[in-house]
Amino acid sequence: MLLGFALGVRAADEAQRLESIRQLFEQQKWEEILRRAQGPAAQSAEFDYYAGMALSRLNRWAEARDAFSNGVRKAPRDSRFLTERAGTEYRLNDFSAAKRDLRRSMRLAPSDSYVAVFLGTIYLLEGNLEAALKYWNLINKPTLAALEAVPAPKTRKLLLDRTVLFSPPAVLEAGSFLQTNALLENLGTFPNWRWQLSPVTSSSNSDDYKATLRLTERNGWGSSLLDGSISLLRGLAYETIYPSYYNLRDDAINLDSLARWDSQKRRVAASVEFPLFQQPGKRLRVFLDARNENWNLSQTFSGSAMPITNLNLKRFAGGAELHLIEAAQWDLTAGFEAISRKFRNVPASLRGVAALFFTDSRTLDTWLGAHRTLLRVPERRFTLDGQAEFRAGRNYRSGLGAFASVNGELKSRWLPKARGDDYEFLSRLRGGDTFGDVPLDQLFQLGVERDNGLWLRGHPGTLDGRKGRAPLGRRYLLLNSEWYKTVYDAAFFRVQLGPFFDTGAIADPSGLFGSQKWLFDTGIQARLRVLGSVSVLLSYGRDLRSGTGTFYGTSVH
Repeated sequence: MLLGFALGVRAADEAQRLESIRQLFEQQKWEEILRRAQGPAAQSAEFDYYAGMALSRLNRWAEARDAFSNGVRKAPRDSRFLTERAGTEYRLNDFSAAKRDLRRSMRLAPSDSYVAVFLGTIYLLEGNLEAALKYWNLINKPTLAALEAVPAPKTRKLLLDRTVLFSPPAVLEAGSFLQTNALLENLGTFPNWRWQLSPVTSSSNSDDYKATLRLTERNGWGSSLLDGSISLLRGLAYETIYPSYYNLRDDAINLDSLARWDSQKRRVAASVEFPLFQQPGKRLRVFLDARNENWNLSQTFSGSAMPITNLNLKRFAGGAELHLIEAAQWDLTAGFEAISRKFRNVPASLRGVAALFFTDSRTLDTWLGAHRTLLRVPERRFTLDGQAEFRAGRNYRSGLGAFASVNGELKSRWLPKARGDDYEFLSRLRGGDTFGDVPLDQLFQLGVERDNGLWLRGHPGTLDGRKGRAPLGRRYLLLNSEWYKTVYDAAFFRVQLGPFFDTGAIADPSGLFGSQKWLFDTGIQARLRVLGSVSVLLSYGRDLRSGTGTFYGTSVH
């Protein structure tokens, strides 16, 4: 009975003391609150709450954080302590901890609009507009009061109006923002752009914002004379030039081409791309490609008694491809291609299946592809994309006939830091299979070579300049993973460096091609960015099975 009486007296004393603190809080007597809030460690969490609030008003942020932390331990289901502790962490420039507490608070009190606004604001300050919109959109914010593009683009206004899917006055929604980015990329005239969202200080509504689109635009030979010159001549080291012309008549009509005079791999290719019916979400590409190539299959083909070292392939192709942006998360690709090929220096002794790979023929094939974003976690800056393609066609030559192929891909990208891309992790898993008999140039190839996108960076694709050194086949599986660290970043020049790991295998039902076993490559790669639009890739890869190394360099635009 005495114990119960003592506890009752203690509870009454706490209640009286707490009521006096509430009155002092209304009177803004912060020092007095701190004095009155002192008590035993087991006292109510309410005392920690008012102590933390008083310390915050006195700008004693570290002490306030400790007080709110005591409250979190005592009342873990009370979102107030997490929200207020996030405020102190924000003041202490610990944005990571603040975001963590605010996300926990939102799970406890999902209807608290203040938490959503606070979270969105932190992400905006970090330059992560997508994450900011994710949380602001929960409470129907932010309101767009103004929109501008800087500098004013030359691309036709009608196209830009159809590309940017939001305009004031309206709420800027994450879906429209992401689809706008996809349409900007599909236009092909803007190699780089950046969005800025800033409050409109002159507005009476504190929720009004101005969106600024900062663009780099390619016009004519490039975004500048220097950019155009670098783009044109970036392949001189491997006897190639890349003549291009952008935004013809301000209609986002782009012409791309290459001319390669390498005596072992001559090639001329050209394409023209334009928005179909002036719709930025419907981009048509018409292309031509002519090649005269020498192949050395002495290390990759086992169907000939004598090594094939001087095979010549003349290949002419032309076709069209339509790329459709259907929504922010997915797009479609459809196309067709006609090919004519002729082989020379084929050993006369080849018979049966072995001879089919080197048969002169004409091909007509079509394809349908789909790309979809499977997962976006903007606050973690992580994306996972999936892609699939089905191709079917016919080779018009006796012994070949109809064929089909399927390809699939999973691609992830993670930027671990809250802002910028100082660190970047990339991973790509691809696989494919071909059904039916096809000639040599329709086989998959695992190795580094400029006309091949399936890179095993420790396996060169050429031998003495001739194609055919990397393993080939009709089915493959390939994993590429790499990590980059920015080691130098200036206004017009940037260098990123990091390790990579590749593994894959390739096979063919005939048994005449293939890797026979899993291949493993590792090494280091540098990515040099010039003027924000031209990249040079330099890699050194080592084949972990054979112990041989491969140095490779190329450029992309």
